[in-house]
Amino acid sequence: MNQDLKELIEISRYYGADKNFVIAGGGNTSFKNDDTIWVKASGEPLAQLTEEGLVALDRSKLQEIALKSYPEDAVAREDQVKKDLNKSIIDPSKNKRPSVETSLHEMIRYRFVVHLHPTLINGILCSRNAKNLTSQLFGDSVLFVPYTDPGYTLFKKLEKEIVEYREKNGNDPKIIFLENHGVFVGADTSDEVRNSYSDIIRTIEKQIPVITGVETLPYNPVMNKVLPGLRMLFTEDKPKVIRYRHNSLISKYYSSQQEYHKISHPLTPDIIVYCKTRYLYVDQSTTAERILDSIKTQLPRFRNEFGYTPKVIVIKDMGIFAIDESYSAAESVLDVFEDLISISHYALQCGGIKFLTPEQVSFIDQWEVENYRRKIAKPAGGENKLAGKIAVVTGGAQGFGAGIAEALYKMKLNVVVADVNTESGESFVNNLNRERSSGRALFVKTDVSDPGSVKELVSATVSQFGGLDIFISNAGVLWAGGLDEMDPDLFSKTTQINYNGYYYCAKYASEVMKLQNQEKPEYFSDIVQINSKSGLRGSNRNFAYAGAKFGGIGLTQSFAMELAPFRIKVNSICPGNFYEGSLWSDPQNGLFVQYLKTGKVPGAKTIDDVRKFYEEQVPMKRGCRLEDVMKALLYIVDQGRQASGVRRRASGVGRQASGRKIASLRTQ
Repeated sequence: MNQDLKELIEISRYYGADKNFVIAGGGNTSFKNDDTIWVKASGEPLAQLTEEGLVALDRSKLQEIALKSYPEDAVAREDQVKKDLNKSIIDPSKNKRPSVETSLHEMIRYRFVVHLHPTLINGILCSRNAKNLTSQLFGDSVLFVPYTDPGYTLFKKLEKEIVEYREKNGNDPKIIFLENHGVFVGADTSDEVRNSYSDIIRTIEKQIPVITGVETLPYNPVMNKVLPGLRMLFTEDKPKVIRYRHNSLISKYYSSQQEYHKISHPLTPDIIVYCKTRYLYVDQSTTAERILDSIKTQLPRFRNEFGYTPKVIVIKDMGIFAIDESYSAAESVLDVFEDLISISHYALQCGGIKFLTPEQVSFIDQWEVENYRRKIAKPAGGENKLAGKIAVVTGGAQGFGAGIAEALYKMKLNVVVADVNTESGESFVNNLNRERSSGRALFVKTDVSDPGSVKELVSATVSQFGGLDIFISNAGVLWAGGLDEMDPDLFSKTTQINYNGYYYCAKYASEVMKLQNQEKPEYFSDIVQINSKSGLRGSNRNFAYAGAKFGGIGLTQSFAMELAPFRIKVNSICPGNFYEGSLWSDPQNGLFVQYLKTGKVPGAKTIDDVRKFYEEQVPMKRGCRLEDVMKALLYIVDQGRQASGVRRRASGVGRQASGRKIASLRTQ
């Protein structure tokens, strides 16, 4: 990679990582030499831009677009321009689509061009006084272009304006302000581009007060009774995720219909792409029932009037809520809508807000390019039926719990890792979230033996994602020992975690699942206990663990009958021993060591003797593995036509030919 492209990527990442300049991966950048222009590809976020995210185009072919005549019909015209743009790509095999604004980048006669949508700048550009203010602040050194429909129409408009600027000033403008859109900055070095943006921001800051001191406001627990039902009202073919935001700036605009009106219409094309053109306002906030009733009353009317389901709901005293098919998509909606609020706030100080007109909105909403952007902004479909669902895994920071959590996360689920070990849990979740995914992993410190802690876990899950689909009660402990060795307190602690903990999990998880079922009776959810072979057969000198696991089977069968009418399936997986894992093989505290010391295996003199004793009892001559448990788990969840409490078993690796075993020792 040459130095110029390195600079292009560096400046792209610099601005892309700052939400004051770029929201939801928007904006685009380019570099050109005499023959070639490199431009960011559509759908590539600036913050993570690499050389692979650039498209190289032949400048001579691009320049032909300016000389051609195109149809008057907007749809036919834009389609032909898109084809000609694609013909300019030097290497079509990379299958990258260049930014629709590539022709604008080509037309500006500077080597570097950086086009952004800074919040502060758009505060002026989306005001009724935009033209006068830019002239007052920057004089004739900049070019101001009144709002023009994007695409070829904007290209021709800008071409005309730049030619006139050249004739008047003898050069190209380095700064081009586009009303209700953003700004183009061009220069022959990336440092000059940075300096220009810094000068613009400093100049505007002298004119209008910058938003500061925005305080995060608390999440209202009443929403825990609203979000699960709300999520189901919006869920059709695929489950939805709900994200919320609540701060002191947002609170200025949800207090009344009059205040909400100031943020009720789109200001820029990006707002339409991510948030659509209309949003739902709820002025009821006293009880969960009144909030839901208001939404259920308004929603059919909204759909009938606008032809789609809203992505944004503004609820008085509660905040803004974004609803989409994935965590990342919902977060983008929130970012863009919060940006709308900030832009509106600035515009009010600059002579008033200038919303896009219905005709301008209609063009963008139907524009093929923006529909393409919507498509690539969504998570890839068809990967699996569980993508987008919300799962909790207790004991999820290590061992099989971590394996289950990681496997679900890679399947595009949102995963809440619950564990008493904060350091391990946070480290594990941070590693998961480093992977690019439409889902999200969250750590919540949880002690399953404490009902209050489990209740907080479920509450955190709902507040972060909007509901709960799969609860995996995996946390457990094992202390080996006979009747003459087991202390009553240790027996009680084992039971509290392994037996009572499962009850607490089922109790609080089912409350949320019932709320979902109330609004969507055909929707299935799952509670799955990771039990043990010791829940099916007594275990010598291991009665505390086995007794709790036997009890767990009874709970499962009872919960299953009680919750079946709510389409909540309750099952136990009874795995056996994970011999390769540290829980068994740790040289200091592993079960092989424990069992050797306690004499659980008659005649065993070494750890290898203990291991061989257990492996010989398995027909496959090996212990259980993560993939075995995941197959059982996915089979259970996939059963959407019946709710049953039977014990699921898979073939060939347990003590019985059909029994599956994983590690009996687990931590919370």
